[in-house]
Amino acid sequence: MLATVPHEAIHVPSPIERLNELAFNLWFSWNQDALQLFESMDPVKWKSSGHNPVRLLQNLDTPDLQALSQNSAFLERYQQVMSRFDMYMNDPAWYQTNHPQEDFVQIAYFSAEFGFHESLPIYSGGLGILAGDHIKSSSDLGIPLAGIGLLYKKGYFTQKIDASGSQQSELFPYDFNQLPIRPVMQNDQQLTVSIDVPGRTIHLNIWAVTVGRNLVYLLDSDHAANDEEDKTLTSQLYGGNQDTRIAQEIVLGIGGVKTLRALGIYPNVYHINEGHAAFLTLERLKELLHLGLSFHVAVETVRSATVFTTHTPVPAGHDTFSVGMIEHYLGPLFSEIPKHKQSIIALGLDHKSGQFNMTHLAMNTAGLRNGVSKLHGQVSREMFKEFHGHIDASEVPIGSITNGVHLDTWTAPAWKELFDRFLPGTWRAEQSNHHQWAQVEVIPDESIWKVHQQLKEDLVRHARHSLMEQRKRNGESEERIEEVRNYLNPKALTIGFARRFATYKRANLIFNDLYRLRKIINDPDRPVQFIFAGKAHPADYPGQDIIREIYRISQLKEFLGKIVILENYDIHMARYLVQGVDVWLNNPRRPLEASGTSGQKAAMNGVLNFSVLDGWWEEGYNGSNGWAIGTTGAADWAAQEKENTKAIYHLLENEIIPLYYNQGDLPHQWIQRMKRSVQTLSPVYNTHRMVQDYTNLTYLPTAKRARLFVADHYDVATKVADYKQFIRSNWHQVRIISIDDHSDKSTSEVPLDEIAPSTKEITAQIQFGPIWPQDTAVEVIYYEENDESWEQKMILMTPIGELLDQTQSFQATIPSHLIHGPHFSIRVRPISTNFAHSFELSLVTSTLS
Repeated sequence: MLATVPHEAIHVPSPIERLNELAFNLWFSWNQDALQLFESMDPVKWKSSGHNPVRLLQNLDTPDLQALSQNSAFLERYQQVMSRFDMYMNDPAWYQTNHPQEDFVQIAYFSAEFGFHESLPIYSGGLGILAGDHIKSSSDLGIPLAGIGLLYKKGYFTQKIDASGSQQSELFPYDFNQLPIRPVMQNDQQLTVSIDVPGRTIHLNIWAVTVGRNLVYLLDSDHAANDEEDKTLTSQLYGGNQDTRIAQEIVLGIGGVKTLRALGIYPNVYHINEGHAAFLTLERLKELLHLGLSFHVAVETVRSATVFTTHTPVPAGHDTFSVGMIEHYLGPLFSEIPKHKQSIIALGLDHKSGQFNMTHLAMNTAGLRNGVSKLHGQVSREMFKEFHGHIDASEVPIGSITNGVHLDTWTAPAWKELFDRFLPGTWRAEQSNHHQWAQVEVIPDESIWKVHQQLKEDLVRHARHSLMEQRKRNGESEERIEEVRNYLNPKALTIGFARRFATYKRANLIFNDLYRLRKIINDPDRPVQFIFAGKAHPADYPGQDIIREIYRISQLKEFLGKIVILENYDIHMARYLVQGVDVWLNNPRRPLEASGTSGQKAAMNGVLNFSVLDGWWEEGYNGSNGWAIGTTGAADWAAQEKENTKAIYHLLENEIIPLYYNQGDLPHQWIQRMKRSVQTLSPVYNTHRMVQDYTNLTYLPTAKRARLFVADHYDVATKVADYKQFIRSNWHQVRIISIDDHSDKSTSEVPLDEIAPSTKEITAQIQFGPIWPQDTAVEVIYYEENDESWEQKMILMTPIGELLDQTQSFQATIPSHLIHGPHFSIRVRPISTNFAHSFELSLVTSTLS
C-alpha cells in the first residue's frame, strides 16, 4: 500500500489535530484565513519560521498548543478555516462540472522547478513560479494532474549584497523534516526508485507535496545507498556543470517516469514544461519497445500523449549536450535497446550544430507544442521554421498559450476584500469572465486609493527593514543604519523593477542619462523613487555587474534613499513589490522576453505596467491600461536601446508623472487607469484561464488521441507509423507536372469598356507514384498585403477528372490578377485524420521548391 504521512508526526491536541493536515497542504499559502490562523498561534515564531506552518507547529511548546485547543476564539477561527478547506476539497470543481465524460484523463506535469511559497524554496524564478501557479489553478479547477519535479537540498541560493554592492551567493541545506512535504511510504518504508548511469545505480527518495487537491512528487538523490557525489546530485537548482545538468535532467525525466510507475500512475498526457524534462520520452520509448512495439510505432505512441511548452526565445537558451555525453550518460538505456541507439540520438540531434538539443528531442516526441505568449509563439515558429521544411513560419506547428498568474496567491487580501464587496459572488470561480470585472468601475476611488496607499506603506516598511538588516550584517555604522529610516517616501511616485538580473532584461536602462534622471527624481513638487530587486545567476558575471552598478548609483548623494536595491528577492518580497509600487517597469530587449509574469501580478493589484511591447504586454496593452515603451520595430540592439531610453524618459516626464500628481484630493485620472488595468488584464492573465486553455486546447485532445492510439493493441499507432514510413519512402515520386492558370491575356489588355473578371480558374496535374491522392492536400499559395505585412493565403484545390497512371488533375478559383510564378505557387503535402496538426510530416512538394 502507498501512503503519504508526515515525516515526523507533530503532536497536536485532538480539538485542533487537523492543523497537521492543513500545515502539509499548500492550500494554506493562497488562503488568507488559513495564513492568519497560523500567524495567530504565535506571531513571532510564525515570522521566524519563514511562514512555514510545519516549523511553527514543531516550535510551539505543548502547553501553548494545549492552551490554543481550549481558546474559544481560536477554535472558532480554526473550525471556519477547516470547514472552508473541506468544501474546497470535496465540492465539484470546473473540470468535473464541464467535463464529466472525461474522467479517464490523467495528466503528468514535469518541471525542473516549482515555486509555491517561501516555505518551500525549490524555485529560482519565473519558470518555477509559473509551474507552481499552474498546479494551484489545476487544483482550484479540479484538473486531474500530478506534478513531477526535483527536491533540491539547498534550493537555489540565498543572495546577499555586501557593502560594495557585490552579490554574495550562500547555500544552506534544508531539513526536509521541517518542510511542508511528506515522504511517500510503501510497506512502512519511504518509496524509492533507481536509475542506472554509467558504472553505478542512483537511488532516489520520493516525496510528495500536497497542493490543494493535487500532488506533486519530488525526487531526491540524498539516499544512503548512493555515493557522496550522487547524494549531492539534487543538491542545488541550476548548479554545477554540464555533467550535473545532464544527470539532473536524467533524474527528472527518466526518474520521473519510473516514479509514476512505482505509484501505479499511467498518464495519458505528459506535459514537458521546458526542455529540461524531455528525457521522459526516452524512458517511455524504452517501455514500449520492451512491450514488443517497433521503434516507429513506439515513437508515434509517445507523441500521441505528449505536450511540450517552450519558454525560451533564443537558440542559445536551449539545453544542448555533445553526442558523446549523451552516449555516455544514456549508455545504460542504450544497452537495453542497443539497435535503436542511433534512432534515439537522431530524435534530439541538431544537424546544424551537431549537438543533442533537448528542445529538438521534445519537438520530435510531442504531438502538440506551444510558446507562452502570442509573440513568443511567432518567435518560436520563426526559430524552428527549418525544423519543419519549406513552409511559411505561420504554418509551423507551434501554437501559443499565454502565461498567467494565480490570482488568489498574488492579489493582496485588501484588494480581494474590495472585489468581494463590489464584484459578483462568483468572481473567484469565474475569473476569466470579463463581465464580472466590469464591476470594478463602481468601486469608489476613495476605497481603491486607501487600499493602494496602505499597501505602499507596507512596502516601504518592508524595504526599510530589509535595508537596515543588510547594513547591520555588513557591519556598517549606526549612522548608516539609522538613515534608512528616512528612505523612500510613501507619498512619492514609486516605480518597481524586480526580476532575474539577466543582461537582456536591462535593469540599468533607466540609468542611461543620469543628469535627466536626477532632475526627475529630485523634483520637490513631483518626486519619483525606484525600488530594484533580483538575483543574478552565480555564473552570470555581467548580471552581477548590473547589480553593482545599480547599488553604486543608489549610494550617490542625489539618489540616496530614492533609488534602492533590495537583496534576496523571493516570493515573500515579490508580494510586497507587486502589491505596493505605483508603476511596474519592464524593459527587456524585444523579443527576448518569452512572456514575463511579474507585470501580470502587479496588474491584479492596480499597479500600472510601463513596459516594452514584449511577451504578454504586447497583447495585453490597449492604450489605456498602462504605458508602452518604444515601438515594435525590429531594430538592432543599439537602435532599440536608444529608442527605448528616449521613450522611457519622455513618458515619465510627459505622461506618467503629470498624471500621478494631477491629484487634488485624489488622483482620479490615475485611479481610472488603475481600474482599466484591473478590468482588462485580470480576466485574461490569470492561470485559471491559462489552465483552462491547456485543458481545452492540449490536454483533452491529447488524452483522447493517446487513448485512440493504444486501443486494440496499438492499432492506430501502428497504422499512423506505417503510413508515415510509406509516405517518407515514396514522397520523392510526387511531382507537379503542369500548371495552367488560364491567363490568355493580362488584365491590362482588357478594353476599358469591359470589366476584367475578378477571379479565374486554374488547373494543375500531379503525378503521385504509389501514393494515394486522397492522402494529400493540393493547395494554391499566395500572399496578400495586410497592415504593412504580407499574409499567406491558401486555397485548397479539388480533384477533377479521373486518376490516370497515378496522375490527377486539380482545379481552384483564384483572384484573376495572380500569375503563376511571380504571384502564386502550388504545393502538395501529406495529410491524415490522425495527425495532430497539418504539418506533422514535414514533406512538401512545391512549384517553388
